[in-house]
Amino acid sequence: MEKISLDKAVELLRSNCEPMIETERISLWNALGSVLAENIISDMDQPPFPRSPLDGYAIKSEDITGASGNQPVKLKVIDEIMAGHVGKYQVNNGEAVRIMTGAPIPPGADCIIRQEDTDYGESEVEIYKEIRQYDNYCFQGEDFRNKQILLKKNSVLSATEIGIIASCGKEDVLVYKKPAVALITTGDETMMPGTSLKPGKIYDSNMFTLGCRLKELGVVPKCTMHVEDHADSMVCALQNLSEDTDLIITTGGVSVGKKDIMHEVFQKAGVEKIFWKVSVKPGTPTLCGKYRNTLIICLSGNPFAAVTNLELLVKPVLAKMLRKKELEPGRLTMPIDTNFEKGSNVTRYLRGYCSNGKVSIPTNKHSSGIISSMTGCNCLIEIPAGNKGVCKGENVCVIPL
Repeated sequence: MEKISLDKAVELLRSNCEPMIETERISLWNALGSVLAENIISDMDQPPFPRSPLDGYAIKSEDITGASGNQPVKLKVIDEIMAGHVGKYQVNNGEAVRIMTGAPIPPGADCIIRQEDTDYGESEVEIYKEIRQYDNYCFQGEDFRNKQILLKKNSVLSATEIGIIASCGKEDVLVYKKPAVALITTGDETMMPGTSLKPGKIYDSNMFTLGCRLKELGVVPKCTMHVEDHADSMVCALQNLSEDTDLIITTGGVSVGKKDIMHEVFQKAGVEKIFWKVSVKPGTPTLCGKYRNTLIICLSGNPFAAVTNLELLVKPVLAKMLRKKELEPGRLTMPIDTNFEKGSNVTRYLRGYCSNGKVSIPTNKHSSGIISSMTGCNCLIEIPAGNKGVCKGENVCVIPL
């Protein structure tokens, strides 16, 4: 297979996956980052009664016409209402009710005078300021009304949206299920952190880097596992996982070495190959296919290559599956304040740091096998194919992470 462009690779991957259609009703506590599968319609007014926005006195505005520090108006205090309680009396002319923030405004009162504009009286209060009708007065339904659509289907639930749902008394919500994603790392040379490192071995960082990035993108991997470089073992893993998994991501085994097993695995398992090799650096030998109804994306085993193609190839897939357009990789143009003198015959991606409208290359360690130089990077810098490098001050394409 010939190398294909990044745009073509994304197009092929997106054409081989579908938005999630299954739904589930979950508690608000578990709904963060989910996508609504229903409109949220209020069945109440919010607030459900007129309420006070501050501590003060509920009064009739006509009673304090002309009130000032030199000519205070005195009113009889007939009641006191705390938040969460209801008053006993209607306010008539010449009367006031002491009221706290959030408490229901008693019948008859049409404004709230701040306690700072009074003498804080208990049985009788002096008022030193004139205010108008409905000053400091929160109306019933001021936030939203009964039968109002508060959130529309396909809205992404952030903390704010969840708070809105809670404010109308709902404790759970109907959302689209998230795709079941499995993450498999390969390689005889890797070991799990926490074990004693043996000669010739390295620790598996891809499992944690990619797994945690998937969590940041809103998907908790259903399964994470490591498979050694044995084709039959990987075939078995794919067959088992594909039964109830929407997307399988693997790392390693995609090039042309003796231990690059994924081509053999695809053949033995009967995986339909979608493409192999993308015109990008790092991560050129990315391999993708479909087995039964499960999409399989096989990334390079080199840490930065795996991270880069997770952003460039996996994120668009998740954007479609999750119904989250905001996951689509965005692109900005900004000047670079660092020289980079290496050319490439394919589009190259570098670790970058965006700040104050400029982007820099914060490291001289560009190898795809190096992970430490990714610290602090918040974007990818795109260097076009055929470019001999970029000079300080040139505009470059930047993909925020």
